[in-house]
Amino acid sequence: MQQSRIEIQVSLDAARIPEAISWRASDTAAAEPRAAKAMLLSLWDMQTRTSLQMDLWTKEMRMDEMADFMYQTMMGMADSFERATHQGQLAQRLKDFAQEFIAEFVRIQQQLHSADASSR
Repeated sequence: MQQSRIEIQVSLDAARIPEAISWRASDTAAAEPRAAKAMLLSLWDMQTRTSLQMDLWTKEMRMDEMADFMYQTMMGMADSFERATHQGQLAQRLKDFAQEFIAEFVRIQQQLHSADASSR
């Protein structure tokens, strides 16, 4: 059986807040670990029928990057769900929500910037 190895390294500060995240996979051509600002890892536990989640982000992760990350993750989840279940309509509903989510984030950010500009 062929195996693949994925390694994730997380550097923490004294308060155990992630300062740096890096990863490498045995199936890639990259010789050095790749840096990341955030990660979401979900594993399905067959025995308890629950999702075990590890969600980490570094101090440097900006709010707009987090919104993009969440949007892209939701879109990817929709694609994975559709491939696994062939439930195209439900997958599309998740994509629709993701698009509403990012549009609302952009709208709120524009309001904040507008309010900041008018208070100067």
